[in-house]
Amino acid sequence: MTSLFQILMLILDILWFIMIAHIVMSWLINFQVLNLRQPIVAQLWYGLNRMLEPFYSRIRRFLPDMGGLDLAPLILLVGIYAVRIILINNAAAFY
Repeated sequence: MTSLFQILMLILDILWFIMIAHIVMSWLINFQVLNLRQPIVAQLWYGLNRMLEPFYSRIRRFLPDMGGLDLAPLILLVGIYAVRIILINNAAAFY
């Protein structure tokens, strides 16, 4: 059962890293540091969007319209962190 706990924590860590990369990349694109006309940047951006959009779209269904402000990534980050806390606090059940 310890390996199951470690696998779950690894998956959450990978998702956390992917989300942080997506958020930072969106800032760099919006501030025109990165350009989507560059092939590598475009491939990374569209790949990250395709990975994260299913999670974001489910959260956006419940959020009110905030204009240009998207809170879905923030809510997902808090949700991932909450799941990590729950897993760590109940780690004894995995042993």
